[in-house]
Amino acid sequence: MHAFMTKLARIMATIGGLILTALILLTCVSVAGRSLNTLMHNDWIEARFGEAAQYILDLGVGPILGDYELVEAGIAFAIFAFLPLCQITGGHASVDIFTSKLPDRINRIISMVVEVIFAIVLIIIAWRLYEGMQSKMKYNETTYLLLMPVWWAYAASLVAAVIAAIIGVYMAGVRIMESLTGRIIITALPETDH
Repeated sequence: MHAFMTKLARIMATIGGLILTALILLTCVSVAGRSLNTLMHNDWIEARFGEAAQYILDLGVGPILGDYELVEAGIAFAIFAFLPLCQITGGHASVDIFTSKLPDRINRIISMVVEVIFAIVLIIIAWRLYEGMQSKMKYNETTYLLLMPVWWAYAASLVAAVIAAIIGVYMAGVRIMESLTGRIIITALPETDH
């Protein structure tokens, strides 16, 4: 079961990484286009390179239409796509100066409480995303420039949030069993040891 959950989390993180990379490229191209467009409208450039500047502008050089809308939707998905891997590897930020001095039993209880709270929060987030998506579908809300249905972004984020919630519940179950039995079922991965 743990191997399946870890593979699912890694797949989601990979998809999130690909989306994030595409958004970075989109932003770079859009900023470069916006800068080049501004440069070609410069009085000095127009005076000296009028026809060439106009030719470049006629090619459609400028910012990518709707870049902000695409980045907003894509970043939301990427964040939710990274959550499952962070959850299953114990990669969330922690300050364990105090807890490192506590007995193992107490640390297992703290870990269990944290995992249960994370699971509850992830379930609530997925539920609210679903409700938000339903609202956007009901009113046919679209983005301003691209006229893309807003619910599409909610749906993509919802898929990732549901997977994060499933993995959160799984990890909460693991930590509960560890707390009850006193044995370690899943250790933190070496690269995520804090």
